[in-house]
Amino acid sequence: MNQRLRTPRPCRRGRAGRRSCTVRVGLVPSGVLQRVNWDRPGGRLAGAKGSRAIVGRSATTVEPVLSRPDSTPPFDRSMSHSVPPGSSGPDATRLLPADTNQARGLAEYAIEFLRHPLPLGGSTLELLERFHVDSVGCGVSALARQANAPTVLRREALASPPAVGSRGAICLGCRRPVAIEKGVAADASAVREWDSNGTNFGHDAAKGRTAGEFGHNDFYPVALAAAREAGFDGDQTLRVMLLIDEIRGRLAEVFPLRKYAIDHVHHGAIASAAAYAAAVGGDVDTIESAIGMVGAHYVPFRAIRAGHQLSDSKGASAALSAEVAVMSARRSLAGFIGPKDIFRNPLAIYRKNVPCPDGQSPFDLELGLSGDAFAIHSMHFKLGLYEHQSAGALQALVDLFARCPGLAADPDRVRRLEVAIYEPAFSIIADPAKRTPTTRQSADHSLPFIVARTLLKACDAARGGSATPGWDALMLLPDDYDAERIADPAIAALIAKMAIIHGGPEYDARYPDGIPTSLTIDHASFGRLESGLVCHPLGHARSDQAATAAVVDLKFDRLVAGAVEDPAALESRVRLAGKSAEEVAELYAFPIHGCDPG
Repeated sequence: MNQRLRTPRPCRRGRAGRRSCTVRVGLVPSGVLQRVNWDRPGGRLAGAKGSRAIVGRSATTVEPVLSRPDSTPPFDRSMSHSVPPGSSGPDATRLLPADTNQARGLAEYAIEFLRHPLPLGGSTLELLERFHVDSVGCGVSALARQANAPTVLRREALASPPAVGSRGAICLGCRRPVAIEKGVAADASAVREWDSNGTNFGHDAAKGRTAGEFGHNDFYPVALAAAREAGFDGDQTLRVMLLIDEIRGRLAEVFPLRKYAIDHVHHGAIASAAAYAAAVGGDVDTIESAIGMVGAHYVPFRAIRAGHQLSDSKGASAALSAEVAVMSARRSLAGFIGPKDIFRNPLAIYRKNVPCPDGQSPFDLELGLSGDAFAIHSMHFKLGLYEHQSAGALQALVDLFARCPGLAADPDRVRRLEVAIYEPAFSIIADPAKRTPTTRQSADHSLPFIVARTLLKACDAARGGSATPGWDALMLLPDDYDAERIADPAIAALIAKMAIIHGGPEYDARYPDGIPTSLTIDHASFGRLESGLVCHPLGHARSDQAATAAVVDLKFDRLVAGAVEDPAALESRVRLAGKSAEEVAELYAFPIHGCDPG
């Protein structure tokens, strides 16, 4: 299938063809920048004493350049920030050590990233566009089908006019501006409702940062709201989106919130507060205050994901955290002073759960500045509606259907089905309550239901002439979780034949690098069938990216079909590269069938 990728703009070149970009390194006076030229692989930045910047190509010259204070207007429009796919631009990062004020460091990093931009890799921008387009498809579908939480939050937003002096935010499917935090909550709820947008598992094996915390690409509405307020164009808005993904993605690598019963969306809230405040012109003190407020006042617990049946709170958790993140940023911009140095605060969630000596947080935090040095490259796509830790089981089914034509034809011939998975997946999507889901929110987090429904879809595909159905034929969509399917006796019969077991230390050790899963079927006609161990199912960052992109495009088309007049036109509309500030300000103001236009 066509992948419909936009070609990024080329970056500028320095003297004698060298790549040249500007880095303000850590632990130097605020606002001081240095010109750095790279010309060979390896090495560290040859910067000032005490520098914490790290680069993937060595610096041969370091020349002072004009100092820029933090009051620099929010974005240097003269600097190109993309490089062509396949080029080898410098992959610079910034390290915030555990013995420093990392909240202030995040503030400085956010300002630097937005106002003094370095070139970004073409593959980074392609991924970012695809994750954003994918999220829009999920949100449009949820609103068109009048999913409860997004509809309630959108109705609340439409009743909340913008604050005096604010341009307001735009809800998906509406042209009328609303209060920014309310619009962000409504849109984030919509894109997250189906649990089908991008995900990450907090894993950077090369750096030894493998905390494995979850996270999702739920927070792009924060970037859109900031862009509308600041007057950013599409390229600038992409940078705000990447900033949010980078901060939350790197936090997920070093601090496992779930271990302490804290919901993963907290990392996204920290990122959103920093990015929003930086984008609209906040200084270091303001951004540190916003981060501190989120870290001290608004910590969500995983109670929303526990219990026999899950509720609207599961899907809306990111939305409510995004709302308070923007509220904290705007309150800090208005002069409110929140807690400082939150990551080293002895009573904040970080040191309270991981005791540290005074003056330290539990982790170093390293963040990308340029090239392709970003956490987005370890984030994953979902190829339908399912909790992502079930993707290994789905890939195992696809593999068995390919190896054994006819297996899909009659699920009644399945005598027993066993799935072996890892922790934490075993405790989340295979607990006893998940064998009898009664709500959509529980069904899409139920490995037994997901596997059973996929087997029935495979049977339908076989009757339609597809003996070896793949991801395209088996894609789980909203109709697969309606009340009729949830109560389907055929699904209950398959679940009764199913055993989900913990694969043990061998499986656990392969997470979060992969999604280790194996599936064994005892079949009346084909005997014992074993999938073998699946670690990187399609959609995973380490799977076939071209094949993944094709299925993600198909998913978008299927989700928005019937919700908009022209799915291809919608995809083109919401791609951000090259868009004007005026187009960005109205990006989500398109009609959605079945949705209140406001």
